[in-house]
Amino acid sequence: MEHFDASLSTYFKALLGPRDTRVKGWFLLDNYIPTFVCTVIYLLIVWLGPKYMKNKQPFSCRGILVVYNLGLTLLSLYMFCELVTGVWQGSYNFFCQGTRSAGESDMKIIRVLWWYYFSKLIEFMDTFFFILRKNNHQITVLHVYHHATMFNIWWFVMNWVPCGHSYFGATLNSFIHVLMYSYYGLSSVPSMRPYLWWKKYITQGQLVQFVLTIIQTSCGVIWPCAFPLGWLYFQIAYMISLIALFTNFYIETYNKKGASRRRGYQKDHQNGSVAAVNGHTNSFSSLENNVKPRKQRKD
Repeated sequence: MEHFDASLSTYFKALLGPRDTRVKGWFLLDNYIPTFVCTVIYLLIVWLGPKYMKNKQPFSCRGILVVYNLGLTLLSLYMFCELVTGVWQGSYNFFCQGTRSAGESDMKIIRVLWWYYFSKLIEFMDTFFFILRKNNHQITVLHVYHHATMFNIWWFVMNWVPCGHSYFGATLNSFIHVLMYSYYGLSSVPSMRPYLWWKKYITQGQLVQFVLTIIQTSCGVIWPCAFPLGWLYFQIAYMISLIALFTNFYIETYNKKGASRRRGYQKDHQNGSVAAVNGHTNSFSSLENNVKPRKQRKD
């Protein structure tokens, strides 16, 4: 295993250059294998989980989902605030920012972005809750692609470009996640559900986020600085793939061709459930509405 790890490190160094020594020894960052293994386990659960649950009663998970969504809301808010203050204190340049030009502010950004990377592992639980609650129709290609790739991409970001121009997309995404997970959390409170009007705008906000990230990343290509161009090109390509998938999801969910389905969603919403966001939903009453009547079980 050590020989394989050494060979992998040598390959990455030849392909991407020397790693950033400021994150040496940080949890999960020294070795790519744990990140890769976690992703493989995630994909296996996505594949085998619905098969295992096929003939079993769905779990409601109400209590743990409240805690989970609240926790991710607070973590996202923390990351957003810390990134904004770090960028401000370091006088980051919007057009292009190198990875070693802001001293202690760079270290603040690195510490926050490690939490951002780790949050992508936590967010695997989104999918696991779908499986346990038998909301398998919400485990879309978009959902799995987004969750699996972000965790792996950010391992590489943290090891090679853990600050500088990398801050922008993470800052916007953290803000969007404050809105998204707070929405999920509030949907667990029956009295709040009639007031949850912004689900559609979360997806719109995500699309705006991707476009803004492409614009900001392109600035680094047009007006380069001490930030590797290869990473910028990769980020632009990845954002384009997300725009394509999210746009397809948005059209299928909200356009006129889905009028009948939308009417069904609106009816469900009036009965206390919420529709899809980010390629999936965390509603509770959708579980109650979609599962065929079975013998009542005691939670």
